[in-house]
Amino acid sequence: MATDETTAILWLRRDLRLADNPALNAAAEADRVVPVFILDDSLLGRPMGAASLWWLDKSLRALAGALEDKGAPLILRRGDSEAELRRLVEQTGAARVCWNRLVEPEAAERDGDIRQGLEADGVEVEVFDGLTLAKPGTIRTQTDGPYKVYTPFANALWKAAEPPPHTTGPRQMKSVSRLQSDDIDDWKLHPTRPDWSKDFDGTPGEDGAKAALRRFLDGALDDYADGRDIPGKLGTSRLSPHLHWGEISPWRAIEAARDSRGPAAQADKFASEVAWREFSAHLLHDFPQMVEKAFRPEYDRMPWRTDAEGLEAWKRGQTGYPIVDAGMRQLWAAGWMHNRVRMIVASFLIKDLLIDWREGEAWFWDTLVDADLANNVQNWQWVAGSGADAAPYFRIYNPVTQGEKFDGDGAYVRKWVPELSRLDRRWLHAPWTAPAEALERADVKLGRDYPRPIVDHAEARKRALDALKSVGSSDAED
Repeated sequence: MATDETTAILWLRRDLRLADNPALNAAAEADRVVPVFILDDSLLGRPMGAASLWWLDKSLRALAGALEDKGAPLILRRGDSEAELRRLVEQTGAARVCWNRLVEPEAAERDGDIRQGLEADGVEVEVFDGLTLAKPGTIRTQTDGPYKVYTPFANALWKAAEPPPHTTGPRQMKSVSRLQSDDIDDWKLHPTRPDWSKDFDGTPGEDGAKAALRRFLDGALDDYADGRDIPGKLGTSRLSPHLHWGEISPWRAIEAARDSRGPAAQADKFASEVAWREFSAHLLHDFPQMVEKAFRPEYDRMPWRTDAEGLEAWKRGQTGYPIVDAGMRQLWAAGWMHNRVRMIVASFLIKDLLIDWREGEAWFWDTLVDADLANNVQNWQWVAGSGADAAPYFRIYNPVTQGEKFDGDGAYVRKWVPELSRLDRRWLHAPWTAPAEALERADVKLGRDYPRPIVDHAEARKRALDALKSVGSSDAED
């Protein structure tokens, strides 16, 4: 395509925003910008989960509208990323391609190959860090190694990382006309027959991210350190899917919390949670094998059980432990689960049922709208005791006491396990201990309306500790 105007392709992946988008800002320096999203099932080494596709569908629609208003319509393509990028370069005569860096091992390797190929053909490639607080691989120990413990990593991060200047994105852009683009309806990212997403929480898109941040600052931030552990209240930021899809910069979220009128200690706690997310991304960059293997190799010798019935009961929220079942039902209905409950349900699967953490990670990958490979793998391994800076394996959450401590009034269980809604709070988290008359008053018959526990926690705890000793881990309890 002969033209005197310069053209840049903006390759969007998980940076679905206009503000604080360094790749967009760089592309907009050209005379014409061609934003493209390529649905490439092989990009991350595994297909996206169904809940993630639901969120992506809405987020892309929102971004397409925003880009259309700016004068640069979003081009949608499906297929091999490199092939589609090359086709666009040929069709537009683009001399530059800009994108923001991904940390997933397969994506990073593929990006490197694409960059090398494009540059060999004379196309300039610019890669930016718009998804993390710092470029993975740059926060190093004094011996130039990766951090394996969170606190020193976070200390080094805050010393080394500098927030980039806030940008709102270009006011207007020009693009290339008559480019072929897929119809997003043809991608069928939204589920049908049946539509299991009707109760999903959240509003995908950059405006949705801004609204979620505002609600957090106006409501939950003042009591965040304690309130974030109570699943029955709106005590968390609910920003995780927005951060995963790049609908808001992590720097902007932290700065907004610190600039608010809320207590500084609460904003610092929120920043530390974003830094934990960052820690996971940096670990995945330096230890890509952790996706499939235990970070601490001895844990790959764990004598995991094959228990198809137990796994299915866990997935469906039918374990007989109300706080576990409430979490798993929230996940299925809403595509999201409260953070404290994520730890409880993960501990139950790994330690009460002695089922491999990879089974749980795969289920979360498919059912969470905020499914993030680095976070997902790191957090599952944290609970399993096999990860970096992980909880020791002998820390086994008791699902009854966890429910009583963090859902004392029973609001969370009553919402997601309605068959127990009339049961007195004294028995709510252990209904099998309730007197017959209490169950009768609540119209609950165990085994009919609600299952009996599929495992005895005390016995399961002993079994888990015996399994730990068999692998020779230093975590084994005396």
